[in-house]
Amino acid sequence: MTGTRITARGLNRSTLARQLLLRREPLGAAEGVRRVVALQAQQPASPYVALWNRLTAFDPAGLDTAFADHRVVKATMMRLTLHAVHADDHPAFREAMHPVVRASRLGSRFTASGLTAADADALVPRLLQFADRPRTTAECEAWLGEQLGAPPQAGAWWGLRQYTPLLHAPTAPPWSFGHRPSYIAPRTGPLRTDPAASAASLRTLVLRYLSGFGPASVADVAQFAMVTRTRARAALVDLAERLERLEGPENVELFDLPGAPRPDGAEPASPRLMAMWDSVLLAYADRGRVLPEAYRRTVIRANGDVLPTLLVDGYVAGVWRPVAGGIEATAFHPLPEEVWDGLAAEARSLVGFLAGREPEVYRRYGHWWSRLPDATVRVLPGPA
Repeated sequence: MTGTRITARGLNRSTLARQLLLRREPLGAAEGVRRVVALQAQQPASPYVALWNRLTAFDPAGLDTAFADHRVVKATMMRLTLHAVHADDHPAFREAMHPVVRASRLGSRFTASGLTAADADALVPRLLQFADRPRTTAECEAWLGEQLGAPPQAGAWWGLRQYTPLLHAPTAPPWSFGHRPSYIAPRTGPLRTDPAASAASLRTLVLRYLSGFGPASVADVAQFAMVTRTRARAALVDLAERLERLEGPENVELFDLPGAPRPDGAEPASPRLMAMWDSVLLAYADRGRVLPEAYRRTVIRANGDVLPTLLVDGYVAGVWRPVAGGIEATAFHPLPEEVWDGLAAEARSLVGFLAGREPEVYRRYGHWWSRLPDATVRVLPGPA
């Protein structure tokens, strides 16, 4: 294989640079989301904490406004999970995912309700018309019952709401979205669902993915989008003239955008207190780029919960949670005092950031802390 060689540490630094984790950038919320491509958003606070980690003097009200005016949207997309993305990216991302969404959400669980995939196709445009303003789950289920002439059976609304390219509508403080969603149709009009459009949109998704997460392998692309490796490889082949090939660790073939930032491994990386489900932990088949294999099962729980982590020198080194008096930091290996000082500075900032919104963020996930391995635990105080 030909191409520039890149080390594992070089890959780590490339990810941090593109994800604005080497240094915070002075960007607004919408532009920050555009730069990092996609933020995991199944937990309402996490896109906010993710941008706090990445932007200088991040004001959460800016993201509230971006969600409210649809410059940033929240919807089911890559890996069939909720992401926050720039509105300009949503149509292509959702079109690229259409075959995956159709196969996974109109299967046996949906058809057990008595509906077919053809029924779903007929219902989608009517549901989008109904969702011209925010609609609660109860309103949508009542609407579906009216369309069917009877209360919908189990699985009908579950499949239809995810198959339909609905956005989540802002509902309530403290983080724009609560745990009871409302839905609204995109302002960008109907999406294309034919195979050629899906293939073209997957190529767009791949280019955007590489801009925020590259360099990446075929397996990484497939993992990020949850498409087959065959589809991922076909998209990369079609884009060959626009991409650079590199040789990664263990001779893995990687792809990247020419001229994209690839700092060497000597670039310093300050400590960070990362959000739950932060995208850098989930965007690769090889999660060792940021998450050491020894800690993977501790951080990514069997049910899919991904704990908020300490990032030290660019790699996960532990987890954190708010407690009375500050941030409890649990380090899985010994850390130098200067690193603890850096984490303490981040904790003071984070406590101040959370104070006006949700001081005990992620509290509902606290049961995982009783199952952590023996480790060094410190409470890092908030601002005096």
